[in-house]
Amino acid sequence: MGFFGTILGLFGFGVGISIGLVAGYFLFIYFQPNDVEDHEIRPLLEEDPIRLQQMLPEIPLWVKCPDYDRVDWLNKFIEYMWPYLDKAICKTARNIAKPIIAEQIPKFKIDSVEFEALTLGSLPPTFQGMKVYSTDEKELIMEPSIKWAGNPNVLVAAKAFGLKAIVQILDLQVFAAPRITLKPLVPSFPCFANIFISLMEKPHVDFGLKLVGADLMSIPGLHQFVQETIKDQVGNMYLWPKTLDITVIDPSTALRKPVGILDVKIVRAMRLKKKDLLGASDPYVKLKLTEENLPSKKTTVKHKNLNPEWNEEFSLVVKDPNSQVIEFQVYDWEQVGKHDKMGMNVIPLKDLPPEVSKVFTLDLLKNMDPNDVQNDKNRGQIVVELTYKPFKEDELAGDLDDALKVKDAPVGTPENGGLLVVIVHEAQDVEGKHHNNPYVRLLFKGEEKRTKRMKKNRDPRWEEEFEFMLEEPPTDEKLYVEVLSSSSRMGLLHPKESLGYVEISLSDVVTNKRINEKYHLIDSKNGRIQIELQWRISS
Repeated sequence: MGFFGTILGLFGFGVGISIGLVAGYFLFIYFQPNDVEDHEIRPLLEEDPIRLQQMLPEIPLWVKCPDYDRVDWLNKFIEYMWPYLDKAICKTARNIAKPIIAEQIPKFKIDSVEFEALTLGSLPPTFQGMKVYSTDEKELIMEPSIKWAGNPNVLVAAKAFGLKAIVQILDLQVFAAPRITLKPLVPSFPCFANIFISLMEKPHVDFGLKLVGADLMSIPGLHQFVQETIKDQVGNMYLWPKTLDITVIDPSTALRKPVGILDVKIVRAMRLKKKDLLGASDPYVKLKLTEENLPSKKTTVKHKNLNPEWNEEFSLVVKDPNSQVIEFQVYDWEQVGKHDKMGMNVIPLKDLPPEVSKVFTLDLLKNMDPNDVQNDKNRGQIVVELTYKPFKEDELAGDLDDALKVKDAPVGTPENGGLLVVIVHEAQDVEGKHHNNPYVRLLFKGEEKRTKRMKKNRDPRWEEEFEFMLEEPPTDEKLYVEVLSSSSRMGLLHPKESLGYVEISLSDVVTNKRINEKYHLIDSKNGRIQIELQWRISS
């Protein structure tokens, strides 16, 4: 009986639990309590004064002030980036504080002051809203409202007279309303030259301070004294109209306008040194003007040649002939890996007479350090021809615009259509698995066009122009551009392979008439291609 009793007891317990769960589920679904009321949503004006005063500080500025905009996207961005911003800000703070501390501690006879821990915690600051001003000046003015109730952990250890004291800062609160002005706005990245920061009101700063485990802020009167002192000190330095000035780029350099054109002809190189173990070298030349953030221009690669001849011409925009220098660097092209530098040299533009072609034969150097003994080593020579053409007074304002002006479509162009011109300039870092003989295939509305093939070249330069006559603007069309490589050897297992492709939307070129950009190639590791598009219509 004991055994059967146990079995029946377990069975009854299981059945009872099952019935209870089923009955409880149906009671929960079909029977709802009557004493629960829905939340009532009322206008703020209907709240009692005491409740309203308690709520106002927590209401975002974009609710109270219509001229403040919501910046939820910025708060979301900072939330995702905060773990990385925390580390970057703390590292910068350490680097800035280290020399300042080293300079100040001898005055107070302190042996050392170090950060034992420095983290801003897991809670990022939030922007309650942002006001943006539009002015007639070349500037952008923003006034964000920032609140940060963080959980940082800052441990500072100070040693003096053989004793060590550790101060901990925690539970930091900062409420600030800065004005951030970006000016002047310039046509060079990042598109502004200076940052000016002012505080529109004294900031609210509150934090906990512990020394040897004791909370110093609990000392009567100290908490308020520290708060007021911080407000006064920060206000004296940065309260509007005083500003914190941060220079990003030199405005005089960024705002300079073109004053001329430098025509460069890379003629030849002579007596270059071998860089390849098996064979000669594969030289090419890179050239650029200093004080410009533009990519270098390149010649074609001359394979297995220590006395190459290029006779290739380039045009560079000059902004300051008195300070700018043109730099030439000769490299040995490598199909795989880094290209080897063979030598370099420079020519100051102030040495060039206007409107006169001048030929230079330059010795290739390792660098431009006159005291480097390795520059005495023979690396070969390069011959270049330079012509500086300054703009005339009446051309300074419009000469560059005229050079970039799009031509009219030829006679016979459809009335509502136009001529789409595609100029394939060059590609960079296009690399095949089996061979590197690149050419470009253009495909548009079923019509296919190709450039010539460049043999054994990872940085090909074509400068070829193609035209497509259209009966209507291609606002919804795309141009398919693909870089391919084909082998010249018969019977190769891989006679053709794709080095990357890109699809270019043509809506922008219809609006802007001309676009000249570099595009990253899809299915290519680092490949890029420079394509210029023009939309020509009858005037």
